Amino acid sequence: MPEKAAPVSGVVYYVEDDKNIRELTTYALRQAGLDASGCSDDAEFRRMCAERRPDVILLDIMLPDADGLDILARVRHTPGLSRVPVMMLTAKDSELDKVRALDGGADDDYLSKPFGMMELVSRTRALLRRAGRASDMPERKALSVENLTLWPDRREATIDGKPLSLTMREFDLLEFLMRSPGVVFSRETLLQRVWGWDFDGGSRTVDVHVQQIRAKLGDSSDLIETVRGVGYRMRG
Repeated sequence: MPEKAAPVSGVVYYVEDDKNIRELTTYALRQAGLDASGCSDDAEFRRMCAERRPDVILLDIMLPDADGLDILARVRHTPGLSRVPVMMLTAKDSELDKVRALDGGADDDYLSKPFGMMELVSRTRALLRRAGRASDMPERKALSVENLTLWPDRREATIDGKPLSLTMREFDLLEFLMRSPGVVFSRETLLQRVWGWDFDGGSRTVDVHVQQIRAKLGDSSDLIETVRGVGYRMRG
């Protein structure tokens, strides 16, 4: 089991219908100094969130009363929960499943079963640290490229003054490109800087997200330029 001393603390909810996995995982998190509780289904998860806001959510995809991706979509549109980091823990490990989860708003992590408890604790701590840094930092200035404006801390973006509906990962990718207009980034660099070094999806994931952002930009889709043989850049 991981060491009991932990550099961070926080409330963690783990939604998992398998009692043995749920209890083993929450025990490991508690041993690491985290306030972890398990939820057997979506109904119990709803009740717990109404009573106490979590700092991190660990979410299984296949549940008896709901699809985990539907729960994730609801969380991302629920005031008070929309910015809570979510990590998917599931036996479904195809690239399509990962893209669906990350598109839906899973934070940076997607961990396939069976997973090691030390790795789980480490990733959970990383999400808690990230969430803590975000809450302590002063609000960052808006970013603008031509008719596109993005507010990093509000997690809002507009094109021609109209709101853009972006998933968490689409927002992060767009923000990263907008911070360095004119600079070309390879797909590998974008995977590392936007998804994190431990994301094991293929570079096709970047292409899928760029396509989705372009579709939402409409007539301004050419703001994100493709550089053949290299990657992508924000026009500027």
